[in-house]
Amino acid sequence: MHEASLEEGRESRMKIHWADVIAEGLRGKPQVISTGITPSGPIHIGNMREILTGDAIFRALRDIGESVKFIYIADDFDPLRKRYPFLPESYEEYIGVPLSKIPDPEGCCENYAEHFLTPFLDSMEELGVTPEVFRAHECYERGLYLEAVKEALKRREEIARILEEVSKRKLPSSWSPFHPLCPKCGRISTTSVVSFDAMRETVEMRCECGEEATVSMKEGKLSWRVDWPARWKIFGVTVEPFGKDHATAGGSYDTGVRISKEIFGYEPPYPVVYEWIMLKGQGAMSSSKGVVIEISEMIKAIPEEVMRYMVMRVKPEKHIDFDPGLPILALVDEFEDARKRNTREYQLSDIGKKYPNAPFKHIVTAVQIAKDLDGVMEVLRRGGYEEDREAVQRIAEKARYWLKRFAPHDVKFEIQKSLPESVKNLSPEVKKALKILAERIKYGEWEAERIHREIYAVAEELNIKAPKVFQAIYLSILNKKSGPRAGWFLMSLGREFVIKRLQEASS
Repeated sequence: MHEASLEEGRESRMKIHWADVIAEGLRGKPQVISTGITPSGPIHIGNMREILTGDAIFRALRDIGESVKFIYIADDFDPLRKRYPFLPESYEEYIGVPLSKIPDPEGCCENYAEHFLTPFLDSMEELGVTPEVFRAHECYERGLYLEAVKEALKRREEIARILEEVSKRKLPSSWSPFHPLCPKCGRISTTSVVSFDAMRETVEMRCECGEEATVSMKEGKLSWRVDWPARWKIFGVTVEPFGKDHATAGGSYDTGVRISKEIFGYEPPYPVVYEWIMLKGQGAMSSSKGVVIEISEMIKAIPEEVMRYMVMRVKPEKHIDFDPGLPILALVDEFEDARKRNTREYQLSDIGKKYPNAPFKHIVTAVQIAKDLDGVMEVLRRGGYEEDREAVQRIAEKARYWLKRFAPHDVKFEIQKSLPESVKNLSPEVKKALKILAERIKYGEWEAERIHREIYAVAEELNIKAPKVFQAIYLSILNKKSGPRAGWFLMSLGREFVIKRLQEASS
């Protein structure tokens, strides 16, 4: 009995979700989970992993009754580092200017940063992620960073020593932990601090454009390796997911730990390092390289819960392969199975929206059979699914978009209004099989598995290879040699239509 109990305990521990393991280790004090990104271009599903990882830990902590806060910091005060391929040539002049102070390239939002941040935040809301959002430029302008800026400027030499020791790179003698905003050209990447006045909270600055001025410490930004540990203290961050690029030896997390402890007197947050989401055939997603699928587009194509599930089902340290084509159907199948079994991965993926019982694959078929929602509901009803209309509408819209944007050609089909000409080339034996099949399915239960069995039975009786009969059925209805799983497909079309078409094809 004792050995059996130990084995059961071991199995139970093995099944604990990674977010719950982290949450258990954080018990006992209030937690602040921080995530963030620089909105320098289209925010893609690779970026989504960070905020969904944070949200999973947030939910896990909340589920065990712990006090937890979830924040998202948009680094919109970072400078534009280069003109990306998706930007017009005129944007060369904005290199070095903070993203929040650059015009929106399409003129639809307040500034460049908001152009990319707004659809991302809208997508996060659809994914059930609702952190408290901070914009870096507002935080600096409000003075939240003032004390950190003063401390960094006062202890410039110590910070420089830490950076050199940890990163193994020599800093130039002109290096400063703070980059003032030039009042003339608007850049922060071309300025340097000449001196500062902690009492007046100002710095004397010089810019490569020739400008020399006195500016407020609220008008500038700490360099990234100093900004990151500063914000840990400012926001009381205790947990932070971040990409593996920051976790390399001598990287920004290593320097952040030293600066946080030795300069700002703050214990660094618990690190959750995550791997990349890899786009099939193209590698890690990158806005600057144009290797992206935007989150806002992907949630038009598959259920929001499935996007969450893709992250929840894999430990953060494991990379995720993503293919929006045919393999996405397997991911949805896996999610729907997890939903039936109410697994922890499903619970952390659930966003409280109604979800149909009919599999996504069936709905992909249904929206190609029927042109409107009423028709889709009828197709599903014929298939034995009595569904909630609102739930079907949401998923049907995604199925239509997936078919239009990502589905391979062999998944797509169109019901032929009349018997295709290609059916005339069927052999007499195959036509006979279609005639017998039409007679067999006139009576009895109109059920997918029964229809499927009858096709095999007729083929066997006539000593015909079953694939030939299946091909003939698809040719008769779709003018293609393949199609959806035959039993459910034929059942969804309705008995009367199927019998009539098979009879036409057999004559």
